[in-house]
Amino acid sequence: MTRAPAGTAEDAGSPAVPVLLYHCVMDDPPGWIAEFTVTPAQFAAQLDAVARSGRTPVTISAIADHLAGRAPLPPRPVLLTFDDGFADLPGPTAEALAERALPATAYLTTGAITPGGRSLLPPAPMMTLAGVAELERSGMEIGSHTVTHAQLDTLPAKDLTRELRTSKAVLEDALGHEVRHLAYPHGYNSPRVRAMAARAGYETATAVRHALSSGHDERYRIARLIVRRGHTVADVEGWLAGTGARVAPYRDGPRTIAWRWYRRARARVRGPEFAG
Repeated sequence: MTRAPAGTAEDAGSPAVPVLLYHCVMDDPPGWIAEFTVTPAQFAAQLDAVARSGRTPVTISAIADHLAGRAPLPPRPVLLTFDDGFADLPGPTAEALAERALPATAYLTTGAITPGGRSLLPPAPMMTLAGVAELERSGMEIGSHTVTHAQLDTLPAKDLTRELRTSKAVLEDALGHEVRHLAYPHGYNSPRVRAMAARAGYETATAVRHALSSGHDERYRIARLIVRRGHTVADVEGWLAGTGARVAPYRDGPRTIAWRWYRRARARVRGPEFAG
């Protein structure tokens, strides 16, 4: 039997689940988010790759049902996620998804989309809280991306609780139903953050990890792959094929842990910082 190359789903012992993370879709983004922006033309080509991949598009609830043992995943799932709530999301981005019958999950930073709200995100065109229900009607599941987009693993317990619970409550008021899913800003989390996310009532939480997820991933740090402006359709096709990245779950490495401790020490001096 031929061994699969390192970094494939077979090497991890579980079929890979690509969870793609998008931020902004526009031609001329603000400089601070440009690295994490794709153009409408790039986005259309990548969605076409998803549509022809043979994978089954799902929202985060399907992943949650599988990880909780309530239902199996459909054959070869793929999850498209969008963080923050940029202005393109309820307009051309939602339309591009709907044209291809692709569901998705949007994680919204409530302080950035609420008029008069406070967030750590630098200035950018954002959607508003008034559009959240319409976004859901367009086929997107809504999750929380906290209030201010702070580095959650550097916050004291009181501030962390507010970030988790307030954002959840704001979205629930806007939608009229429970919001069960969270995305950590820039993926920053820790065992304490994951435990507090569970206590706040979230059923799953997505991180980043720059990895493919799997049917055995951790409910409170589901791996995602950030789609950057330099990524090509071939990159996306590789992820859809289950290659090109390692497969979660796996333990944090020494560099990740050291970086977390450094950021915590810096936050004690500077206060809460933007996760980006």
